[in-house]
Amino acid sequence: MNKDILIERLKTLGFKEYESKVLIVLLGGTPMSASEIAKEAKIIRNSIYDILKSFVEKGYCNEIETNTILNYQIIDPAIILDKITSDYKKNFNKRLESLNETFGELRQIYKTESDKTDGPDKNIQLIRGFNKHRVQRYMELVNASKKEILGMYSPRRVVVEELSRDAQVFIQDGGEIRSIYQLSDDKEMNSELVAACELFSRGGEKVRLAPFKLPNITVFDSENVFINISAEKNVPKHKQADLIIKNSDYAGHMKDLFNGYWDRSMTIEEYKKSKIK
Repeated sequence: MNKDILIERLKTLGFKEYESKVLIVLLGGTPMSASEIAKEAKIIRNSIYDILKSFVEKGYCNEIETNTILNYQIIDPAIILDKITSDYKKNFNKRLESLNETFGELRQIYKTESDKTDGPDKNIQLIRGFNKHRVQRYMELVNASKKEILGMYSPRRVVVEELSRDAQVFIQDGGEIRSIYQLSDDKEMNSELVAACELFSRGGEKVRLAPFKLPNITVFDSENVFINISAEKNVPKHKQADLIIKNSDYAGHMKDLFNGYWDRSMTIEEYKKSKIK
């Protein structure tokens, strides 16, 4: 390979230009004096000694004493690679540890400053971005609930699966979950939904099915409301948004809305007996 290309590649790995030139000369394998290395590498002789001293300390080459002069010989490149790899890992782990410590402190500051915020701004939160972050905020509300979760869901498999993971734990702890799932025009999806709802029902969740359009709203403990305000499938994920409202009066109104839809919806048995298939 062209030496100039090798030098540039070594520079990207952290070697300086003169260090790269010296390393390439040493790779010839022949023991050489400092002046010989400087001459072949075409670098200033005064700078060669610091480079060779550094290479010896790092274990990249051996210093060989003769009766008249010191010679230097490269060690096996595979050993050098192991040494560099080990150094990279140590440095990476140190940086990662520092990163975690720093952001741990930043999160503590964020939490402290957030606790100082009062008023309507704290009680109304707009969450934008990709689905993973928004689902995380939803699950935080699920895990923080103690008594009751009332949910209305459009026909989206992901929402159903996310709720089911923590439903049994919540119910076992004495909580009640009532959910209304919107039926779709897709018979296969409806069959999957009914099968999932039967599973949820066996786990203690109270389930009903709606043959009409539902808003994506969940009410937690009659205190917090989670609203998906861009439920349309054609909305790009990075433009989707949810709204969290922490207000007991508003949550009470949404609970009344839920109960109205609940009364209009069907049980699983009623759906199976109906002509809507």
